[in-house]
Amino acid sequence: MRVDPNYISKMVSSLDKVTASEQSLSEELSSGVRVNSLSDDPVAAAENVVLLNQIQQEDSFTETANSVTGQLQVADSALGSVVTELTSAISLATSANNGTLSTTDVQSVSTQLTGILTEVTSLANTSYQGQYIFAGSMTSTAPFSTTISGSTATTAYNGDSNINYVQTPSGQKIQLNVPGDSIFMGSGTDSVFGALNSLISDYASGTVNSSQAASDMAALNTALNYLSGQRVVLDNSINQVSAASDALTSENMQLVAKQTDLLQTDTATVATRLSTAETQQTALEDVISTLDASSSNLFEKLS
Repeated sequence: MRVDPNYISKMVSSLDKVTASEQSLSEELSSGVRVNSLSDDPVAAAENVVLLNQIQQEDSFTETANSVTGQLQVADSALGSVVTELTSAISLATSANNGTLSTTDVQSVSTQLTGILTEVTSLANTSYQGQYIFAGSMTSTAPFSTTISGSTATTAYNGDSNINYVQTPSGQKIQLNVPGDSIFMGSGTDSVFGALNSLISDYASGTVNSSQAASDMAALNTALNYLSGQRVVLDNSINQVSAASDALTSENMQLVAKQTDLLQTDTATVATRLSTAETQQTALEDVISTLDASSSNLFEKLS
């Protein structure tokens, strides 16, 4: 009978493989993860890369959404305060135009309107996280500057007319701002600052030109309505960002669940394989031990 002289080394090699398999299965059972490298499951590893990319994109947008939502809410709040200020200005102008106020009272209205102008300018220069939100794309520059000389006030816009957008992972573009020149400067009777500055001048002397003052007050009403319309744009953007963020949060949960199913260990199957490997290891160790002990006379028994 021919006997393989390398039988023990081959059994040792088999034992090494079984031991390595047992260690790998133990680690998988302990970690709960079955794919730790490309060699574990090339198809699952490749699919996991795709899932990770999607999850990272959605996480990035969610983080961005939190920031831009804060910006939009600050902008909306600022415009809400401007509406309040302009409503007060219209009330003051109405009282000045009714012909019952004294010269001093009319001049007081002009002074109060100047205070409103100052407050509106401050609100138009609102910043969020160090960036001016009504400056278009020139967010590092205060967009409005008002110069008051006697009864004449002049307001200049220092930003640009660019509109900023954020894009969702699905490709939807959401408007993030309304440039300040569109909101506050308008054109003609749409100009908030133009109407305010004119009213201040109308009442500065204490003598009211009824026709001119009525025209300027009407212009301020028009500007207020126009501004309110621009505010709706921001409200719509807030709703769109919120809806997109909620949808992505839901989708992200589904992706994470899919990734978990893809990578997690089948505990029952791995436990069975580990038990089999342990049995094989014990059996091989016993055989090797027995053969090693009898190696001195094995060939005699087989010859």
